Amino acid sequence: MKKKMAMAALGLGAAYLMRNKDARNKLSKQFETFGSTPMRGEKTGSQSHSRTASSKKGLGSLFS
Repeated sequence: MKKKMAMAALGLGAAYLMRNKDARNKLSKQFETFGSTPMRGEKTGSQSHSRTASSKKGLGSLFS
């Protein structure tokens, strides 16, 4: 029963996207931005460098 409901929802969603161009464009943009977001635990270039530099300063003053 759950499989039938899931397939029906998938089919209705696909039919809606086939008829509505704005919804297709919005969904494709969301997938594009999702692909460019970093994974959990992955650090970006400039932000990670500034964070590690500030944390080293803090730890250095603790142990000095």
